[in-house]
Amino acid sequence: MGKKATKAADNVYCIARYKAAETNTVYESREKTAEALGIDRTRLARIELGTICPYPEEVLNMSLAYEAPELCNTYCARECSIGRQTVPELTVDDLDRLTLKVLGSLKDVEELRRRLITIAADGQITNEERPEFDSILDELEDLAVNAQALQLWARKNIQEK
Repeated sequence: MGKKATKAADNVYCIARYKAAETNTVYESREKTAEALGIDRTRLARIELGTICPYPEEVLNMSLAYEAPELCNTYCARECSIGRQTVPELTVDDLDRLTLKVLGSLKDVEELRRRLITIAADGQITNEERPEFDSILDELEDLAVNAQALQLWARKNIQEK
């Protein structure tokens, strides 16, 4: 493998390329990678150095080429102006850890359902119900994030061949 770019060593796009190079020599150099991705080598270098933000299409292409679907989530959560406000950044842990997180989120789902029904029964949320409702929303957010992280793990590790 060629010389590693130390200035880009902590860049998610560079890390994903190095990981992809472990199984595909095309990604060992920026020049070959840029050619495979259909972008300019200097543009790829600037993306990996963090001096420019990649276009969404470039992130999608890298994600597919490197078999790194987490790049799309990282882009949306960190770089997209809308995504920064709406997309949680996911952590792709090991399957056993993710499974425990999902199961932990699900353990009180029946109680959560009961609490939500009680609050929503009259079609409005009173000031007294607001803290409880906010707590329910937080629990639902945790469940959603854990489920999305498990889905991302599956896309990364169980690929259709």
